[in-house]
Amino acid sequence: MPPSMVYTAAQSRELERSAIAAGVAGIVLMKRAGRAVFDEARRRWPAARGITVFCGAGNNAGDGYVVAGLAEEAGLSVQLFQVGAAAKFKGDAATARDWALSVGVCSQPFSAGAAIAGDVVVDALLGTGAAGPARPGYAAAIQAINASAAPVIAVDLPSGIAADTGERLGAAVTADVTVTFIGEKLGLHTGAGVDCAGELVFASLGVPEHIYAAVPGLAVLNPPPPITRPRSAHKHMSGHVLVIGGDHGMGGAALLASEAALRAGAGLVSVATRPEHCSAFLARRPELMVRGVAEGDAIGDALAASTVVAVGPGLGRGRWGAGLLTQALAAGKPLVIDADGLNLIASGGLAVPPDSVMTPHPGEAARLLGIAKVVDRPAAARDISQRYGNVVALKGAGTLVAQAGALRGLCACGNPGLATAGAGDVLTGVVAGLVAQRRDIAAAAAEGVCLHALAGDAAAARLEPQPLVAADIIDHLWRRG
Repeated sequence: MPPSMVYTAAQSRELERSAIAAGVAGIVLMKRAGRAVFDEARRRWPAARGITVFCGAGNNAGDGYVVAGLAEEAGLSVQLFQVGAAAKFKGDAATARDWALSVGVCSQPFSAGAAIAGDVVVDALLGTGAAGPARPGYAAAIQAINASAAPVIAVDLPSGIAADTGERLGAAVTADVTVTFIGEKLGLHTGAGVDCAGELVFASLGVPEHIYAAVPGLAVLNPPPPITRPRSAHKHMSGHVLVIGGDHGMGGAALLASEAALRAGAGLVSVATRPEHCSAFLARRPELMVRGVAEGDAIGDALAASTVVAVGPGLGRGRWGAGLLTQALAAGKPLVIDADGLNLIASGGLAVPPDSVMTPHPGEAARLLGIAKVVDRPAAARDISQRYGNVVALKGAGTLVAQAGALRGLCACGNPGLATAGAGDVLTGVVAGLVAQRRDIAAAAAEGVCLHALAGDAAAARLEPQPLVAADIIDHLWRRG
């Protein structure tokens, strides 16, 4: 079940400091952390007779020594590799190490090529304090862990993953499961952290509830409840979406966005697209009001009739698409902008109205920022929303929503099946359909991202192992499994 909040490394440390200040000793938290990892390993791999623990030199290593000590007391064969200077241990980590050694754990320095003997490998090398690529000794240990045939359980965070961004800091452990403590780290839910963490298990370590209330985190997004309408409702009460897109050879993108807007609950949906697409649109979805638009045509009347405009799916980057985008930007209506709408804005320096939502994937985000590649996803989402003055949903694993330079939330749902042609067009339509009914663009973006991801999860559950196509997402909107 997704968490309700995720935290940066600094926020996680503040949670821990507050717990200690409230009377929970640091060594008690460390012992609970080690116990949580050990119990999870035993639950998952009950037949394991031996365990190999890789320890660094910080508090993460202290947790690892507790795991090793518990395994020794349970009669398992324990192999512990010490990476980095053992002399750096201090405080609770030193106490945990000394206890583990006292119960019979033998620590040995790690060297490249050392054989891993355990049936399960514990990664306790690097924690939330890691800020750059792992030093050579640590990098060699990470490579050895990844090369092992044994399952891997990571302590709090896979080594080599940035706690705040999910970025790979050079070499990074790919774990089967990560047991994370006190607060779930943002980097476990976005970027490469999603792949490296494997399955996530959360252990609060008994931190009192009032501690969480005092330390704000980043909200994990929730879907909107199904929209209920009064018995006297009519279609105009639910808003009118105008979808603009579908240049030559790309009509399907605009059609998917239009269908998604209908399924998200918009009362009316119009489409402005190339004339040759009109008959196909109406044959598939007669509920749409389809208008053929030639190059240079004015669509002021369609824009005036709309509640919200979705522009970009299949728009193209030629004169036809650029002309329609210019009209949409000048219309004074809330906008949902995606795909080539974003690319035209990035290349043309066009101003974007503040009451708009932009839904870039990482490549489009890089173009909007004028950089080669997005590495720090949270920073990119914040920067785009600050630069363009609107709401941004940065798509990808752990979609992030930002507004006015601040993160508003993260979507912890979704699956790799959503990485398919047209899925982004569906999201555009979903968000536009919610804007049409709710008017609050930030709430619509946050809710739409989550609704889209959950629809993908519901579709995957029903269709697996068959791959998803974008239309499956539309078919599963509002379903739960």
